[in-house]
Amino acid sequence: MAPQRRAATKAPEGNGAAERRNRSSTKKDRAPREVQRLWQRPWLRTAGLGAGLVLTALLLWSSLGADDGVAEVLARRGEVVAGRFIEVPCSEDYDSHRRFEGCTPRKCGRGVTDVVITREEAERIRSIAEKGLSLGGSDGGASILDLHSGALSVGKHFVNLYRYFGDKIQNIFSEEDFQLYREVRQKVQLTIAEAFGIRASSLHLTKPTFFSRINSTEARTAHDEYWHAHVDKVTYGSFDYTSLLYLSDYLEDFGGGRFVFMEEGANKTVEPRAGRVSFFTSGSENLHRVEKVHWGTRYAITIAFSCNPDHGIEDPAFL
Repeated sequence: MAPQRRAATKAPEGNGAAERRNRSSTKKDRAPREVQRLWQRPWLRTAGLGAGLVLTALLLWSSLGADDGVAEVLARRGEVVAGRFIEVPCSEDYDSHRRFEGCTPRKCGRGVTDVVITREEAERIRSIAEKGLSLGGSDGGASILDLHSGALSVGKHFVNLYRYFGDKIQNIFSEEDFQLYREVRQKVQLTIAEAFGIRASSLHLTKPTFFSRINSTEARTAHDEYWHAHVDKVTYGSFDYTSLLYLSDYLEDFGGGRFVFMEEGANKTVEPRAGRVSFFTSGSENLHRVEKVHWGTRYAITIAFSCNPDHGIEDPAFL
């Protein structure tokens, strides 16, 4: 039979070991009380609360104003941009369409200016949008008013405001409204022609050219989902040059809603400012999107031009 192993005899605790255990227990008990006393000191409590408020503010700013992937601001709302232009290589999108020498983009890029349309003109143009959109409006967050075709968002659908409201239109708009609209369009057209070195007469206003009103209401139809990245030349084959005239101010009238040129690792964003004109060639060299609007209401007008006279449309005329 194998020999049995006897358990080692446990040595009796001496007074020294017991005292060490008691001291350790006392330290553990004392630690929470020390922390509590520290927190009760006014200066430390104030500092802690301040840090918490700063963190909360940063998180709030992140949710309302910041947007993942935006690496650089091309034009800030608070600055007045006399003229800023960035040239980028042209895409091949134009090769699948009929080319018009002296107009079809060979120089591509994007620009921003705050000195073409005054804030007073922007306010008057916005009033046209507000009057027209007061006749309807989408159930979702994005409403459209097209004075050329008459398209107006109403609920989940579109109606032709000229047919739908008939003679009432004369009580909504005025000849001065339409004259201002034409003058603004002409100024934007000249700006694009100068920036890209082409003749203004080679540019033809094209459809859709429209007002947009965007708020934070949840989307009801696909027409309300304005935030998806897209290429104008792909979406609308007639587009060669796109422009946007902003009619409200980022962080004053609305939050979110910035315009983002999407580039790998280095997105560029434009912060809307009433009277600011942003313009660009319409191919995939200028893939873009609009951030979701988190609060308030964002007004703008998209004005597009084609090099193909067959795609041209006339300015709207007062009835």
